[in-house]
Amino acid sequence: MNPVLLHLGTPARGERWQTLLPRLVPGLTVRLWPDMGDPATITHVAAWAPPDDLFATLPNLAMVFSVGAGVDQLRADALPDHVALVRTVEPGLIVEMADYATLAVLALHRDLPRYLAAQRTGQWAPQPVTAKGARRVTVLGLGAMGGAIATQIAALGFPVTGWSRRPRDLPGIDCRHGADALPNVLAISDILICALPLTPETRHILNAATFALLPRGAAVVNMGRGGHLDQVALLAALETGQVAAAMLDVTDPEPLPPDHPLWRHPRVVLTPHVAAETDIDGGARAVAAAILAHRAGSVPPGLVDRSAGY
Repeated sequence: MNPVLLHLGTPARGERWQTLLPRLVPGLTVRLWPDMGDPATITHVAAWAPPDDLFATLPNLAMVFSVGAGVDQLRADALPDHVALVRTVEPGLIVEMADYATLAVLALHRDLPRYLAAQRTGQWAPQPVTAKGARRVTVLGLGAMGGAIATQIAALGFPVTGWSRRPRDLPGIDCRHGADALPNVLAISDILICALPLTPETRHILNAATFALLPRGAAVVNMGRGGHLDQVALLAALETGQVAAAMLDVTDPEPLPPDHPLWRHPRVVLTPHVAAETDIDGGARAVAAAILAHRAGSVPPGLVDRSAGY
């Protein structure tokens, strides 16, 4: 049976993939939701957040692709064990995430939230500048994206510590790992960046206890998932000054309700989940590489360890 990929997403991406993917994967057909044809012919699905009951209707499903870097939004628990779950590994996505982290670190390092608030009230209020070498940055998560973020920030002259669940080794980065190491890492984090996958273990990892361990006046960047952040705890830490400022690209829910205090907080910069967007052609190439690897019996790039959640 020739493979058939069902695409759920933007029409522009779907139409492009219908043309491009069969060139990259001989014999592949791409169908666009909701025109799926016979469900028994569907072998692959590419989506961000498909309907909850979709997978149960596809008896010959072999692979599911997240069209982004995360998979927490997919109903992985509804997938049979033999179905491979793959996240997008696309170079442009990694570059954009590292660029957003750079934007956030420089904005927080140079007190941009304070200056934006001063501008709104007509205040001319210069602040002293801290040398980059004295501003310690920590990246939580050292996978493909977190590693690129840490490397790019270090190249700017900031001392960078990286923390991950498992050991990592990155040139120029103080790499630490494991739950026991986290408190000491937080204690030296003037700017804390969350680039972790969202799992039951990492949900609300940015919480009151975490903020209390940071140096007073630290700043927080969340570019992972909204579920990483306890928003009530952040507001409380901002109120006391334990956290001086935050830059958030993700929230829970998205978007926030119109009356949520984070919208108008003078020391919070919000962006609407725009840190990175998968390039249409690059995403197609990533999907093709995974299908061909799976067909050849090798490990597909981006294969998710279902037990770990990433």
